[in-house]
Amino acid sequence: MEKGPAHIEMETLLTAAFAPTHLAVINDSAKHHGHSGDDGSGESHFTVEIESAAFAGVSRVMRQRMVNKALG
Repeated sequence: MEKGPAHIEMETLLTAAFAPTHLAVINDSAKHHGHSGDDGSGESHFTVEIESAAFAGVSRVMRQRMVNKALG
């Protein structure tokens, strides 16, 4: 599947913010077709797997907040 603009932007923002050792942005939008939050763009739901030294010693909740902030 080709990456759309939202997918590319997420990868760019997360790479810039965290210099990850592992980053996987997975488009799960097809699994949510017709559900709440599906905007029809094909880029409404994503799973992010990220590993970075920036998360060392940081709680799970704080890591989530850091990712959300980086994605704006």
